[in-house]
Amino acid sequence: MADLFSEKGKKCPITIRFSTVGGESGSHDCARDPRGFAVKFRTEEGNWDMVANNTPVFFLRDPAKFPEFIHTQKRDPSTHMTHADDATMFWDYLSQNPESIHQVMILMGDRGIPDGYRRMHGYSGHAFKFINKDGDWVYTQIHFKSRQGTGFITQDDSANKSPDYSQKDLYEAIQQREYPKWDVKIQVVTAKQAEDMWEKQRINVFDLTHVWPQPQFPLKKIGELTLNENATNYFAEIEQVAFSPSHLVPGIEPSADPVLQSRLFSYSDTHRHRVGPNYQQLPVNAPRTAYRFGNFQRDGPMALYNQGARPNYLSSIDAMQFQRRKVDLDKTHGHFIGQAVSFLSEIRPEDFKAPRALWQKVFDEPARQRFVSNVSQKMSLCRNEEILKRQIAIFREVDADIATRLEKATGIRGYDGIANLTFNGTHNGMAKSGKNRYVNGVSSGRGVASCNGAPYARTHKPVMAMGVDGVS
Repeated sequence: MADLFSEKGKKCPITIRFSTVGGESGSHDCARDPRGFAVKFRTEEGNWDMVANNTPVFFLRDPAKFPEFIHTQKRDPSTHMTHADDATMFWDYLSQNPESIHQVMILMGDRGIPDGYRRMHGYSGHAFKFINKDGDWVYTQIHFKSRQGTGFITQDDSANKSPDYSQKDLYEAIQQREYPKWDVKIQVVTAKQAEDMWEKQRINVFDLTHVWPQPQFPLKKIGELTLNENATNYFAEIEQVAFSPSHLVPGIEPSADPVLQSRLFSYSDTHRHRVGPNYQQLPVNAPRTAYRFGNFQRDGPMALYNQGARPNYLSSIDAMQFQRRKVDLDKTHGHFIGQAVSFLSEIRPEDFKAPRALWQKVFDEPARQRFVSNVSQKMSLCRNEEILKRQIAIFREVDADIATRLEKATGIRGYDGIANLTFNGTHNGMAKSGKNRYVNGVSSGRGVASCNGAPYARTHKPVMAMGVDGVS
């Protein structure tokens, strides 16, 4: 297990940054938007970054969609307006990618505008692997449960709040020694349970649009998180901090989740553009290990530690000294032998089960009314009626009651479900005709991967491999 969890009561300093996802710097804290919940654990073995959100799911499960999705959350290239004034791009993407519906139900519900950063939970969303010293591992999802409880702000009330409402609330609470706290909990799934969950429930542990049922996989507390100090210089300590899911420590590894795999590269690549090529040398990003790092990256802006006369290649003259790994990577690497998803995943009836449960079992009637009001107000900002017909059809697959209420609120008659629709972002596994099943109605001639990249039965197999220079 990772060193920071090796003994009860062990403390680890952290840096945390909360944010909105789509908003620019200085945008309103009370926008209806997911919140970033990024934590840098400064462990004795290096930095572990948990780049989480305040929602347990996200809008997509295909990594190729991530750049275009983010584009739809920014300013329109023609009007230069955000979706607070022109929501056409916003609804266009969602209506063509129905796997987003789970996140849409959360975003347009009460949790869409949390009452400050202190009163919201955080979720890893992705599956990670936790590994013990023997190389045995399990899949985990990480939850940060707010001890302050959760709260929300209605759409109408948000207009009366300060643009810096959440920032001010957090800062003043810490200054007044009312330190915000979260319980750190995990869900645990074995490889066999992951396979069974797909075979029996059609829940893919690598799918960022699904949750793991808590009655089946209950939360286990592994720690506590306390914020007890404000930054003394916001730019140096918060604006310049750089989080990446690839910043891991021994005992924690990424899973085969395709969106997570793409994030391992994309975040560090973005930091080199946003902050600079030597961003990891900045004090806020540098690890607190007892030894100095050694690599072959030299020069460039902000080269605070340029490694002196050390060779900038793997030299036998001045050999590097390596820390011995606590985990045998040959035992943990390559266990999952799943099919590659050749193009895009497809929408299935199972994708509507959790959203339906939110509407029918979690929302009470006042919450349903607020949801319909939030959605219809947002739809009024869309300039294309065809887009809204498609989106209402997606809501109809969740529950016909939602579609009926939205049709009344907007005056637009939506389509009768998605069986006769094609999508430009996903295959339609619920289509009546074979043609409508494929993206844009065009078959690639290769069929559709029925497993959506899930770990179906017997896909976890040990792989034996030799290490570098013949050392296993």
